[in-house]
Amino acid sequence: MGRRRKTPEAPLPQRAGIDPVRVRLPEDPEGAWETVGDHLVERYAGAVGAERVRAMLREGRFVGADGRAAGADEPYAAGRYLWFHRDFPAETPVPFEIGIVHRDERIVVVDKPHFLATMPRGRHVTETALARLRRDLGLARLQPAHRLDRLTAGLVLFVVRPEDRGAYQTLFRDRVVRKEYEAVAPYDPAVALPVTVRSRIEKERGVMAAREVPGEPNAESRIELLGHAGGLGRYRLVPVTGRTHQLRVHMNGLGLPILDDPVYPVVREDGPEDFTRPLRLLARTLEFTDPFTGDEVRFESRLALSDRA
Repeated sequence: MGRRRKTPEAPLPQRAGIDPVRVRLPEDPEGAWETVGDHLVERYAGAVGAERVRAMLREGRFVGADGRAAGADEPYAAGRYLWFHRDFPAETPVPFEIGIVHRDERIVVVDKPHFLATMPRGRHVTETALARLRRDLGLARLQPAHRLDRLTAGLVLFVVRPEDRGAYQTLFRDRVVRKEYEAVAPYDPAVALPVTVRSRIEKERGVMAAREVPGEPNAESRIELLGHAGGLGRYRLVPVTGRTHQLRVHMNGLGLPILDDPVYPVVREDGPEDFTRPLRLLARTLEFTDPFTGDEVRFESRLALSDRA
């Protein structure tokens, strides 16, 4: 068996902190595509429209490994690599800065603000922590070791070099990173705390809210009351597992929905985001044994949650 050919380096630089898309032209046993343009129009017409794909070809937006623009009428060649930059969606700038908590040759730990996605997804592309940090720090190969929900603020760990990323991702995958969150929510003396909540959480694709359902638990959270005043409590939340919206679902299930949550207990109608009313949930601490140095490290957020109703 022959050795697999190494994928060529991208001939296009990043744009606004975003990598170009790489396309490998597939095998074409039935001769469905005579030209490069035939394939690209069929491949991307559903996403952006056939005329937009043709316009991108005319503009020289698709390039080969040598950096030369691919012409629409060039003969189809299976296995050929092409690169291009997608058109970025219009995005409302998130008016908050990213705080640098720690930086060294391997990792960057930041305080991600509310409303900023960790990495590009859907309609959030350039207004993401990853894209901003690549631009601001000049670290083109930076990648996140894990994700933090867009509406949640607090600590996120990014890895500087691709070859180091797997080691840090493994820590999060194997749940050996201890994470603590802080939340502001209603205070109810009838809710006995501290408590460990275990339940089964499921989230359907395309449905905004996750839900608790009968069955074997797949989510576990420890919830403690730190203090209360004026009908509001401040809580420490320690997730053992990492299901989507887990802490928000568990707090809501206790009758203590986190303040300014647009999904729990009721999904808020779509509209312009109110940057003055963020979800009162903060990723407060990260603790782990560094996989390269063996040191026990602890990072703490410098952000603070408002306890005003």
